[in-house]
Amino acid sequence: MNPLKKLAGETAIYGISSILARMLNFLLVPIYTGYLVPAEYGIVTELYAYVAFLNVVYTYGMETAYFRYASSKDHGEGWVYNNTLTLITLSSIALSVTISLLATPIVDYLGYPGREHYVYWFSAILAIDAIVAIPFAKLRREKKPVQFATAKIINISLTIFLNLFFIVFCREVAEGNFLPGLQSFVATFYDPARDVDYIFLSNLLGNASLFILLWRPISSAKFALQIKVLRPMLIYAYPLIFMGLAGVTNEMFSRITLKEWLPEGFYPGRSNLAALGIFGACYKLSIFMLLVVQAFRYAAEPFFFSQAADKDSPKVFSDVMHYFIIACCLIFLGVSLNLDILGPLFLRKAEYLEGIAIVPILLLANMFLGIYYNLSIWFKLSDKTYYGTWITVAGAVITLAFNYLLIPILGYTGSAITTLICYFSMTLACYYYGNKYYFIPYRIPQGLLYIAGSSMLYYLASQIDISNQFLATSFHMVVILAFICFVFITEKDNFREKEVEGS
Repeated sequence: MNPLKKLAGETAIYGISSILARMLNFLLVPIYTGYLVPAEYGIVTELYAYVAFLNVVYTYGMETAYFRYASSKDHGEGWVYNNTLTLITLSSIALSVTISLLATPIVDYLGYPGREHYVYWFSAILAIDAIVAIPFAKLRREKKPVQFATAKIINISLTIFLNLFFIVFCREVAEGNFLPGLQSFVATFYDPARDVDYIFLSNLLGNASLFILLWRPISSAKFALQIKVLRPMLIYAYPLIFMGLAGVTNEMFSRITLKEWLPEGFYPGRSNLAALGIFGACYKLSIFMLLVVQAFRYAAEPFFFSQAADKDSPKVFSDVMHYFIIACCLIFLGVSLNLDILGPLFLRKAEYLEGIAIVPILLLANMFLGIYYNLSIWFKLSDKTYYGTWITVAGAVITLAFNYLLIPILGYTGSAITTLICYFSMTLACYYYGNKYYFIPYRIPQGLLYIAGSSMLYYLASQIDISNQFLATSFHMVVILAFICFVFITEKDNFREKEVEGS
């Protein structure tokens, strides 16, 4: 079977779960922005930013190390899986217990005194996430995308249900708008002033279900802590820890510092926490690009490792990158040109729409993040993961510096621009070193043409103000179709070549 078709098929299946996982937060945005004021959503944005950092600490690169060593002839997949899962389980429990013991100073530092239960719940969420990451990796390695997707979808559906139950159903009943006969019963466990708590509790209960959904791969593991198995894995993984932390810094640091570095009163009538809530809500609209990047990454990582020994792998990797860029450019245009529809649809309170202009910047930034993931395969295949560490750390330095410089001047727009600068810089650096140590014949001119062309089309189209919504949407569709026709004309010879190869 054509390897590109195989990758596309697996990406589609993984994409179902990956898309739904991201859509969990995205589809709940209208609920959150409809019931929570920006300051409350700011709490959600801030705490999940800290969770993103801790997720890296909890897994410390062992998921990727498992992929790298599961095919080792020295130990075998079974021993690698047993040792990895055992080590992650023990370390996750130890970390969560330690964090729970420090709950009071943590909430005092964050400015949420008396809410120690946030720390207890999140320490449990983090432990569960880390432990189940290895069984999920096993399913990916064994080419079981359907089982992978099924577990993800059920988990996601439960989490969505719990959010809707607490934030919508219980609130409507408590306010007497729905089933008033249940009002006294709902009042025994529901407090409408604690909607933020129910978001976190829903996440915890949903994640707990994964132990049941993944019971077969979890129960098949045996306790094992063998230094000869774990030592090379830990040596391979430790640079990935710093790379992961730096990567999260690039994505999440603005959500932690915006509240602190934004001058008070920068946005009239809005507190800094409210500004953070607006930024976090608008950031969610860039999820359309992240969905493709995440789905692709799930399928591509094991695919790249499996194809590495093939003599035609450089050309295959180049083709993957090329069509990935085309897909991302289409998404960039489709979302950016239709924000006049998507914005009010998902950001229910008018105050959240104040930050909608950052979305195209973030879409473009996440496109470069996806390109970076494509390029990064060179240092994973050549065991030069320290290059990834240094590149990502350099990106983190750029993130720190430009956020510090731009937030006081441009507010959350400065954070969005910083994200674009960071990922573009990382992409350039990764391409430079990859071209030097692991050459892959990427079609750079064509890729740059599509990125520049789609960006220019968006800019020009956005300058034309059409008040009639139907005419505006029709015009935007014509622009998108024009880009598709341009791609088809440019790529028609390549499409014919692929058809011949696949026949």
